[in-house]
Amino acid sequence: LLSEPASLVLLSEPASLVLLSEPASLVLPREPASLVLLSEPASLVLLTTTRRPDSLSVVAAGGSALWTCQRDGEVTLRTGESGMAAETPLTVNQMFAASVERFPDLMALSWKEGEQRQSLTWRGYYQSCRTAARAFLKLGLERYHGVGILGFNSAEWFIADIGAILAGGFGVGIYTTNSAEANVIVVENNKQLQKILQVQDQLPHLKAIVQYKDELKEKRPNVYTWAEFMALGRDEPDTLLDSIISSQKPNQCCTLIYTSGTTGQPKGVMLSHDNLTWTAGATCRHVGLTDATRSQEVVVSYLPLSHIAAQMVDIWVTMKVGGATYFAQPDALKGSLVLTLKEVRPTAFMGVPRVWEKMQEKMKSVGAKSSTLTRKVASWAKEVGLQTNLTGRSPLNYRLAKKLVFKKVRKALGLDRCLRCYTGAAPITKDTLQFFLSLDVPLYELYGMSESSGPHTISLPDAFRLTSCGKEIEGCKTKIHNPDLEGIGEICFWGRHLFMGYLNQYERTEEALDAEGWLHSGDLGKHDDNDFLFITGRIKELIITAGGENIPPVPIEDAVKEMVPLVSNAMLIGDKRKFLSMLLTVKGQLNEETGVPTDELTAEAVEVCQRLGSSATRVVPRCAAGRDRAVHAAIQEGNQPASTSAPPPTPSGSRSGVVLDRDFSIIGGELGPTMKLRRPVVMKMYMEQIDSFYKELRTTIYLLLWGGNILSMK
Repeated sequence: LLSEPASLVLLSEPASLVLLSEPASLVLPREPASLVLLSEPASLVLLTTTRRPDSLSVVAAGGSALWTCQRDGEVTLRTGESGMAAETPLTVNQMFAASVERFPDLMALSWKEGEQRQSLTWRGYYQSCRTAARAFLKLGLERYHGVGILGFNSAEWFIADIGAILAGGFGVGIYTTNSAEANVIVVENNKQLQKILQVQDQLPHLKAIVQYKDELKEKRPNVYTWAEFMALGRDEPDTLLDSIISSQKPNQCCTLIYTSGTTGQPKGVMLSHDNLTWTAGATCRHVGLTDATRSQEVVVSYLPLSHIAAQMVDIWVTMKVGGATYFAQPDALKGSLVLTLKEVRPTAFMGVPRVWEKMQEKMKSVGAKSSTLTRKVASWAKEVGLQTNLTGRSPLNYRLAKKLVFKKVRKALGLDRCLRCYTGAAPITKDTLQFFLSLDVPLYELYGMSESSGPHTISLPDAFRLTSCGKEIEGCKTKIHNPDLEGIGEICFWGRHLFMGYLNQYERTEEALDAEGWLHSGDLGKHDDNDFLFITGRIKELIITAGGENIPPVPIEDAVKEMVPLVSNAMLIGDKRKFLSMLLTVKGQLNEETGVPTDELTAEAVEVCQRLGSSATRVVPRCAAGRDRAVHAAIQEGNQPASTSAPPPTPSGSRSGVVLDRDFSIIGGELGPTMKLRRPVVMKMYMEQIDSFYKELRTTIYLLLWGGNILSMK
């Protein structure tokens, strides 16, 4: 409200009303205004949406903003007046040094070299990170520049990551799909080295490459073995490193996490020291992890460390409580993981849904070969386990079931000491949750994003609802934006775990963070009467048919996979189409060396086919081409539950499906690093098949009707 003339009116935030009662030379709202009312002439009224230079104007007394896109920027921390939100901010070095002081001689990291197990204490771990930091500085690492790391989980991965942070740079886990502005790149072996050498001329900031496994096959300038690299820092003075560490602030960036690109191009998520240290502390308190002065927590590191979920669990949460991290073998996801679990016997274990599904498939396969009596006992125990865990009551027969079945299952999985089994990073089916719950292995869902430094909500033993991802961590807030009549809306986050911004991407950051600093997740969800959060879908995944219906695909896809054990992946199609269709893949084996799906059905799939009366052992031609009547009938049967999970019958309600001739995979591009379905990529890859069964009804297709019938039409 200007009651006197002004030479300039600058609105840096949206305004619902601009009222000028006197002339103004210039009115320039940087954001749209709902109403501009001029009662006197103005020389110029310019209503344009211009980009804010680098930060939201939600500014604290200190003058910093809630976000920045500059690598050397600082932000205002979303602190509170009490509880976890009021905890003193820490840098990575401060948290690490505190753990070293408390647990100097406890084991921090353990790995195998051949058959021999090696380890580092917390003191040795910290000193190795400082040595690496000095070596990075010697190689020319600049402040706020990256150290890219490409390879499987290892002690060297951790040391390079933290060493980069201590030296004032960024730790950057590299996907094969991102390219960081890195001064130094650390690779696992010659295979990864060759990938970097092929694009070296496109990396103008690159000064050195370090290979942390094996000897170099040929000497090249500025390419070092891990031993040579560490030797560079061993004799360097601490003066420069200590001055950098002392200048670091909790509200400065220390890590870049590149999003997996499941819904578009990857973005560089800037995480501050406080993002990592505060989230680690808040998570430990929320789930009740044990401090190592009483009993040491043990975890197994095997998930991709370029993803925040693995980093938060394996590096930062473990550091906070002085836990021990054991590294799995590189072929963990090809079958060796369970061997590591049985050897290590972790106290907490994080698995993406596909890991739990693989365990489920293997256990079903083993169970199918058991004697009739064993199968009956297992079936009885699973019913007891499911009811006990759902109701919270422990009948007498639960103790018997635990002795006869549950303890043996946990031991066979290597989870006999594991009090906390978690699932996250992608949606998990209700069938898998119930399967493990029936075996007295509750899977606690956690939910979050790279942009929230990992977890935002986590289920707990005393705060558990099937298919819910729990309640938010203390110090965090959740709101449902624009809820519909069922209470479903976009899930928004607030808290000290929220990221700083996307590196050099102002528009994308403004899309993610609103004017009040809330993170808009893009996920749809609702709270129940007890404030448990349920995820119902993702806004970008919603299918809007030609008839205008909004259909979340995941519940339908999950229902199909649940009822058709042959199906490994299902993807609903139908955006702007007159009817819905579905891409299906059957469970095929992966080549253990390359990760490429083969034509061979998995053992479980073969057994399912045999029970159906089919002799199929390959994906093509019998399963994929639809020539096997038994497989055809299984898909028919699987349509019924999908129908009940779907919207009511409508003109666009019928669905068609086609079985593809190979399974989805990471190497094929259909799945992201955490096994999450990359829908835009799949749509592009299989557009020809999708268009064909929409346009040419003469091709044999499956029409899955809402009523539960499948018609094979010519």
